[in-house]
Amino acid sequence: MDFLGVDHVEFYVGDARQAAFVLSSGFGFRLLGQGGPETGLAGQRSLLLGQGDCRVLLTSGLAADHPASQYVARHGDGVAVLAFGSRDAAAAYGTAVAGGASALEAPRTHTHEDASVVTATVSGFGDVVHRLVERHGPEREFLPGLIEMLDVAPPSTPDLLRSIDHAAVCVPEGQLAGTTDFYRKAFGFDVIFEEYIAVGEQGMFSQVVQSPGGGVTLTLIQPDPSRTPGQIDNFLAWHGGPGVQHLALSSRDIVSTVDTMAEHGVGFASTPDSYYDSLDGRLGPVDLPVDRLRGRGILVDRDHWGQMYQIFATSMHVRRTFFWELIERHGARTFGTSNIPALYEAKERELATVRQSDQIPLTTEAGAR
Repeated sequence: MDFLGVDHVEFYVGDARQAAFVLSSGFGFRLLGQGGPETGLAGQRSLLLGQGDCRVLLTSGLAADHPASQYVARHGDGVAVLAFGSRDAAAAYGTAVAGGASALEAPRTHTHEDASVVTATVSGFGDVVHRLVERHGPEREFLPGLIEMLDVAPPSTPDLLRSIDHAAVCVPEGQLAGTTDFYRKAFGFDVIFEEYIAVGEQGMFSQVVQSPGGGVTLTLIQPDPSRTPGQIDNFLAWHGGPGVQHLALSSRDIVSTVDTMAEHGVGFASTPDSYYDSLDGRLGPVDLPVDRLRGRGILVDRDHWGQMYQIFATSMHVRRTFFWELIERHGARTFGTSNIPALYEAKERELATVRQSDQIPLTTEAGAR
């Protein structure tokens, strides 16, 4: 069993329109389609956004007993569905269930004119599930008969983003090995990378699993209970259990993408100058000018196949759980050994700043006087 890639990601959110505004104004996504009770999506309102090959579905429940409403009550806004593209969704469904995944929705075909899409759903981790998607017909259709596609003009400039590169998943202590084994047995993934990450007094274990063709990559992270609790423990507490900590978006030009997004209000994690002062000694020559990386806090690393450039955006969620990553790959297929600790150090600096700001009383100017 192999997968073509991440077909789409569905977020359950308290207000789909508000979430769509943030992704559109800050990250450059465009509204492509919408659905609700009038299109057969009972009890919910969904908005489909896209950019490049990235597809993000934002769903809000219209009643307290809708699964999206219940998810948001437990976890806040977050990823509820990671959908995998497949050449044969029914076969992938059967294999996944035989390998230990729970059957949640049997294969179902959605049709509209010349388009047909087969979907099936199985369990993943925590409250996150996997939708298996097989597509035939016009590419512009998403879920025929359920999502009404809008007549959207093509962008006047090239998209900043290309695709969803990988998802990072936090699991509680003791669950990393079992989660890795689940993806090996249910989906045929391989372990392609593993590392122990130390950030100050914190520690975490990481294993990266990937579909055989490289289309889907999940970074699985577990905190080290023998060390000081840190940001992974915070995520698990604030999110209320395992979940997607961040999604990485592949960029065509990470420097221009960071500049454009920053102009539109997106914040990014900072990196100290010392990181760049020692860059040449650690990695040798890099493809992008170091001064362009330094001025924006972009990190660079390499694996056996090439280089990669990465940066975390600051979280915009009230629980400070989910956030986005940008990545540009120059031949690299996996992950380097120095970027992951550096990325999490940058996130820790961000959280330290946030914790300080939380201690400032929220008073009006008049009240302060």
